[in-house]
Amino acid sequence: MRISLVFTGLILFVSWTSAESTAPTAGEVLYRRGVLTSGSPVAGGRESGGSTSGVNAACVNCHRPSGLGTVEGRTVIPPITAKYLFRPGVTVGPGAAAHQVVHTGPSRMAYTDETLVRAIRDGVDPNGRQLDYLMPRYNLDDATMGSLIAYLKQLSSGPTPGVAEDTLHFATIITPDADPVKRKGMLDVLERFFAAKNAFYRPLPPPQRSTTRMMYHVPRKWQLHVWDLVGEPETWNGQLQKRLQSEPVFAVISGLGGKDWSPVHRFCEREALPCFFPNVDLPVDAERDFYDVYFSGGVLLEARLIAHRLQKEAKTSGMRCVVQVYREDDIGAAAAQSLHDALAASGIATMNRPVKPRADGDKLAAETETAGTKDALVLWLRPDDLRNLPIEPPRSAEVFVSGLMGGLEDSPIKGVWRGAARMAYPFELPERRAALLNYPLGWFKIQQIPVVAERTQVDTYVACGIVSENLGNMLDNFVRDYLLENVEVMLSTRVVNGYYKRFGLAPGQRFASKGGYIVRLAGEEGRKLVPEGDWIVP
Repeated sequence: MRISLVFTGLILFVSWTSAESTAPTAGEVLYRRGVLTSGSPVAGGRESGGSTSGVNAACVNCHRPSGLGTVEGRTVIPPITAKYLFRPGVTVGPGAAAHQVVHTGPSRMAYTDETLVRAIRDGVDPNGRQLDYLMPRYNLDDATMGSLIAYLKQLSSGPTPGVAEDTLHFATIITPDADPVKRKGMLDVLERFFAAKNAFYRPLPPPQRSTTRMMYHVPRKWQLHVWDLVGEPETWNGQLQKRLQSEPVFAVISGLGGKDWSPVHRFCEREALPCFFPNVDLPVDAERDFYDVYFSGGVLLEARLIAHRLQKEAKTSGMRCVVQVYREDDIGAAAAQSLHDALAASGIATMNRPVKPRADGDKLAAETETAGTKDALVLWLRPDDLRNLPIEPPRSAEVFVSGLMGGLEDSPIKGVWRGAARMAYPFELPERRAALLNYPLGWFKIQQIPVVAERTQVDTYVACGIVSENLGNMLDNFVRDYLLENVEVMLSTRVVNGYYKRFGLAPGQRFASKGGYIVRLAGEEGRKLVPEGDWIVP
C-alpha cells in the first residue's frame, strides 16, 4: 500500500533513472533508497513523535518519479520540480490536478535554497507556516542537503526526447513473428487515430504569464514511427537502439508481438521509454518495472486462474497430479511453468508433457492420454492442435484449455471435449462487453477501417485513447515519467475498456486487468459461453 505524505508548500519526490544513466548522486540515492552517503539509513521524525528510517523513509515509497504531483481521491500532491518550487505558489483546491493550481487560498512565496533547507529540516514553508505533520523532518548535513536540492532542481527538467515544438513522436514496435493480419489491423487503427487527432490540431497559444493559475492545455501533433524488427530476438536490442537514435520518440504505443516480447520490454526499461499496451499474449511478468504497461498478464493470468480453481477443488477432488501438454516452441511453455510455480506452493504436483514443434497430431493425442482418472489435464494448445484431439478426452478429474491460445469463444473444440473442458477466459464475457464494444466498432465504421482482427484492433484503439486522455491532463509537462503516473491515476476511471471488465493500476503494478473467468463452451457448437462462478482475481 502506498502512503502519500502531503503537506503545504513542498513535496519531496524521487526520479527513476535507467540502467544506462550515470552514477546516481547522493540526493538521488537518498530519495530512491533512503540511504545517506555514509551508507547509513536516513532518519526522519515527526512532530507527533513518530519516526521513520531507511527504505521506509525514502521518498520513492510515497511520491511520484517525475516530481510533478498527483491526485489521490480529494488529496492533491503539488509538484516540486524547479519551475514550480522556485516560483510563488498558491493553495491547491481539493479535486484539482496537481499541476492545475487554482487560487483558493493565501499564496506561498517562492522557495530559495535557504528556505528549502529550513522546510526539509524544520518543516516550515517560506511564509513561516508549518508543513503537514505527515512530512518527516530530516536533519541532514550541509553536503547531503546540497546534493538533495541540486537533485530537485534538475528533476524532470531539460528537453524530453520525442517532444518537438509542435509534435509528439510515438513509435509502435512489431516483432518479425507477429501475425500479418493483426499487423495490418493494428496499423489501420493507429494511422487513422493519429490522423483524426491531428485534424483537430491548432497552433500553440501564447504563453501564459500568470503565476497563480496554470490550467491551459498545450496541443501537439502526433507522428507515428513504425519500427518493424527483423531477425532473431538477440539482435532486436541493437535494431531498437539505432531506431531510437535516429527517430527519438516520447513513448511506444500499442505494438504487436509473437512468442517473445522480452527483448522489447528490457529495451524500454533500459531507455526509460514508456511502452503502453502492446498486443502480446505473453507479457513479461516484472510488475516492479516501471516503463512497460500491459492490458493483462495474458497466458500467465490464465495460469493463475486455473491454479486458483485447482487449489480450490484439490481438497475434495482427490486430484493426484496436473498434466500439462504444450508445444515446446510456443508461449504455452511459459504458461505451463507459471502454473507449475503457482501449484507447487500448494503442494500440487505437475507433470509436463511437451510436444516437439513439428510433432504430428498422433503424438500430441498420445500425450493427452497420459492423464489418469485422478489427474487434471491442462492444454496450452492452438486451434489447429485442438482440432486434432482424440475423439474423447481421458477420464481425468478436470480438463482445462487456454482461451487466448485456443481461440476463446471461437475455439474449435468439439464433441465430448466441449462438455468436459473448462476454459480460462481473461476478459469480460461476450454478452456483457457487447455494449462497450459499440463505441470502438462504431468508430471503425466511421473511419472505414475493416475489422480483420477485432481484439487486436479494439485493444489498439483503447491504448490510443488512454494515452490521448492522459496527455490532455499534462498541460505543458511533457515528461515520460509523468505520463506513466497519469495513466496509473486515471486508468480506473475509464468506462470504455473494450474486452476488459475493469482497469486499475498502482505503483508496482503493470497489468491493468487482473482477473477473468473459468467458462464452459455451451452446447455441441456455437460461441456461447457459460461462466462457472463470478469474476476471479487470483
